[in-house]
Amino acid sequence: MTPQKNSEGADGTLNRTVGERPLDDGHCFVCGPHNPIGLHLRFDRDHERGAEYAVKCKLTLASIYQGWHGIAHGGIVMALLDEAMAYAIGEAGFLGMTAGLSVRFRRPVPIDRPIVVRGVVVFHRRGVFGLEGSIEDEHSATLAFGEGKFVSRGALAPGQRLGVPR
Repeated sequence: MTPQKNSEGADGTLNRTVGERPLDDGHCFVCGPHNPIGLHLRFDRDHERGAEYAVKCKLTLASIYQGWHGIAHGGIVMALLDEAMAYAIGEAGFLGMTAGLSVRFRRPVPIDRPIVVRGVVVFHRRGVFGLEGSIEDEHSATLAFGEGKFVSRGALAPGQRLGVPR
């Protein structure tokens, strides 16, 4: 087993990894079960999309996540898309970290109304994953769309799933 490493970043923050792998301590803002202010989301395989590695999560955002009145903050929208893409990589059996992410905001993402967040692996070459993510309303209209590139940080252990701290 690779020992946990702690190192101090240039800005004085503590970086925690296991070897070169990120460490899931359950405090992720989007999915972490131990984060008291987090969203606590769980993604499931998305059988509706027909893609091999696709995930989705149904949720309703509370007003504490709004920007303008009744509308989700853009940073929250981006975090949802980023997380969906990370979980899609997890479905492919890998850990991944965001290398780049672009988002198109098509319509406001509502507060206090059901939405669906989706992520799908589009390609995988030499440790780089290309992904797409979307947020849809209850009528399947696309509210936000993202494209991302993630770098692999290694394979998940057999049977391991993202969102279950080790």
